Amino acid sequence: MATSIKWLGHYAFEIRTGDQTVLVDPFVNDNPVATVSADDLEADFILVTHGHADHVADVASIANRTGATVVAPVEAAAWFQSQQNVENTIQLNLGGGIQLPFGHVRMTIAHHSSSMPDGSYGGNPAGYILTLAEGKVYFSGDTALFMEMELYGRQGIDLAILSIGDHFTMGPEDSVQAIKMLNPARVVPAHFNTWPPIEQDASAWADKVSASTEAQPVVLDINGVIEL
Repeated sequence: MATSIKWLGHYAFEIRTGDQTVLVDPFVNDNPVATVSADDLEADFILVTHGHADHVADVASIANRTGATVVAPVEAAAWFQSQQNVENTIQLNLGGGIQLPFGHVRMTIAHHSSSMPDGSYGGNPAGYILTLAEGKVYFSGDTALFMEMELYGRQGIDLAILSIGDHFTMGPEDSVQAIKMLNPARVVPAHFNTWPPIEQDASAWADKVSASTEAQPVVLDINGVIEL
């Protein structure tokens, strides 16, 4: 059965693989471009890249309703448990990995900041490499460009999901450099056009990717789906 990845807007994604549903950074209720609400979403696992509200705002409500396990940086996972009454959490740290029912999850470096919605320390920001039955997916999370992406690329990335919004993360130009290092078969942009500071022309970005790299750019509409 193919793995499908749906863009919910901003950096929120829904992964369906086998009989498992995995959410990444679910931020939908206050997301101006999302068309679903937190109550619409089901999950077995929720992956959290860092503590900023535009990535974690709906994590606890979904986890507490569905019983999903929240996978997050150590301090963020502890915060969900102690402050949001999330029962099931897995604490990971940079470079660490774990085998879960849907595949292997490895936490990767991200150069960003991280604080929880109440201002408490969120630990290190992160990305993820998911090794699934159908392929390997890299979620950059919110990050600047960094050279270790070349090492990640040596693993054979089938799909990379990269922030391109600029201002708070790498922008289009740096994302093209990231793609050259990661060398994924396909690449999906995210974390753009949610608010004016991160507005980008995704079609122009895709043209640059096609002209400068070997990757196939795939620009998803909100609720658009890509399959592995």
